[in-house]
Amino acid sequence: MKLQQLCAALALTSIASFATAKPIWQDFSLTGLYGENYELTNEPEQATITAEYAAKLKYGDFFGFIDRTESGGDKDSYFEASPRLSLAGVSGKDLQFGIVKDVLISTTWEGSEDDNNYLYGVGVDLDIPYFQYASANIYRANNDSIDDDWQLTLTYGVPFQLSNEDFLFDGFLDWSTEEDDHESELNWTSQLKWNAGKHISPDTRLYLGIEYSHWINKYGVDGVDEHNVSALVKYHF
Repeated sequence: MKLQQLCAALALTSIASFATAKPIWQDFSLTGLYGENYELTNEPEQATITAEYAAKLKYGDFFGFIDRTESGGDKDSYFEASPRLSLAGVSGKDLQFGIVKDVLISTTWEGSEDDNNYLYGVGVDLDIPYFQYASANIYRANNDSIDDDWQLTLTYGVPFQLSNEDFLFDGFLDWSTEEDDHESELNWTSQLKWNAGKHISPDTRLYLGIEYSHWINKYGVDGVDEHNVSALVKYHF
């Protein structure tokens, strides 16, 4: 069995296992984005609808999303599914040390209409003051269309208040290595959001804000840098 097929099988097995487990917590949201400075799209303008699902389970966690984009009449879809297995949950042992809360086996399946990439590696959840969550994952990426490479992924969320208004600054940073057929790539995408929903009801989470994409060598293409600000609306069910 090829390595990419094995990675896909492991990811799908994890997803199937997680699907049968009762989550400790789960969250589903829909996001609408519109920006006018995208690179390597049909037009600089692009609209995106994103469906996200996140869950914490006894033996790990799961995060996944699917993007549906439209730019100049072209429509595309892209998804990621990222199950992680908690070594603390499996072993029943406390693995905390320093700011590290847990050590996990990390996997990701990246899928589009043309390619499927399979990532596998190790991750840590971090306990950092003022952060709602933070994690770091190191992957080996088995890529369909370009040479395999290494990837570092950081995620974070920082809630804060101003004048009794609730805000959230969250996002991710992906950095991948240079290989023979592509450049090193850095994608730092962050969102700054205000929870307008609390003015509807205490439990409503309707966010308004912006997303900023700082993407160096987008898709590994030398010299293609994206600096895009998108208007954002996000609703959590």
